[in-house]
Amino acid sequence: MIEQENRTRFARQLVLEGVGEAGQERLANSRALVVGAGGLGSPACYYLAAAGVGTLGVVDCDRVGLSNLNRQVLYTTDDLGQPKAAAAAERLAALNPQVRVIPYAERLGPARARELAAAYDVVLECSDTFATKFLVNEACVTTGTPLVWASVLGWEGQMSVVLPAQSGPCYRCLFPTQPCLEDAPTAREVGILGAVAGTMGAWQAVEALKLLLGVGTSLAGRLVLWDGWLGTTEIVTFAPRAGCPVCG
Repeated sequence: MIEQENRTRFARQLVLEGVGEAGQERLANSRALVVGAGGLGSPACYYLAAAGVGTLGVVDCDRVGLSNLNRQVLYTTDDLGQPKAAAAAERLAALNPQVRVIPYAERLGPARARELAAAYDVVLECSDTFATKFLVNEACVTTGTPLVWASVLGWEGQMSVVLPAQSGPCYRCLFPTQPCLEDAPTAREVGILGAVAGTMGAWQAVEALKLLLGVGTSLAGRLVLWDGWLGTTEIVTFAPRAGCPVCG
């Protein structure tokens, strides 16, 4: 039975198809892990906490810097110099005190990534490096944990969903090998519009909530290519790649 305070807090959500009281209780008992509390992770965390996800793990080993604030909306100027994981936990608890936020101020290695992925119902990969995306993808495929990943650069974003239990294609099916660091453009060089990261991070939260609720159609096997400059969205289907080093 949902308490009256939560009936008010989630009033606009409880009436949604696919949610209702049963769905809201399901969210309260669910666990979501967000890897990277930056431009993508900030809005993703906010919307997961606002929706009432019971346990949120937040992984980030960095500290808040002034150049983060154009897109990393979890933080304010008062947070400069603070560990992102701890600052994120404080902000999310202020938004929804009922959510248990677990900060992980650490850099993931393979064993730790698998350990954390196995402990959560869904993982949102929100980092800005190919190395972390490869690591988290492999951990999720190994543990059978659903994965929602996204990336942004400039005015553009892309995202997809990996469902290992359904033998869906994984991140490495799209990107078999890591690009050389010298060849890969960076946000420092190209830039990122904050609202682009916000759009894709919020979309990640939508996909994660659908998975936790067991409703809707996921983006598994589909790649979203969103262009904020042109105002276009393209969705490309793709299949598991024969010989994929992770899921093949």
